[in-house]
Amino acid sequence: MDVILSQCSEGLEGFSEEDMDNIILAYEPVWAIGTGETASPEQAQEVHAGIRAWLANRFGAQVAEDISVLYGGSCKPGNAAELFAQPDIDGGLIGGASLSAVDFTAIVQARTEA
Repeated sequence: MDVILSQCSEGLEGFSEEDMDNIILAYEPVWAIGTGETASPEQAQEVHAGIRAWLANRFGAQVAEDISVLYGGSCKPGNAAELFAQPDIDGGLIGGASLSAVDFTAIVQARTEA
């Protein structure tokens, strides 16, 4: 969590509360990049909640509530509904699954139903 919050701090340095209206954040575990591995919904939720708490501390509760924080670690039709059901996961940053219309449509449907 320390590394992730350090990345948030460095990446959002110089941004104001007003700037955050134009920001969407995405989190992908480094070990998931290009591997097809996915964090459990509980693991992803824990990190997203930590990011949202950091945002509240840095920019205020309203920014933390309003900002979209997406999960980007191999979100697929088979795990999208469970991920999107988590309270701090607002959607997905879809990679390879977006190359299949059937898979992408299933992910969009999962988000719509969350």
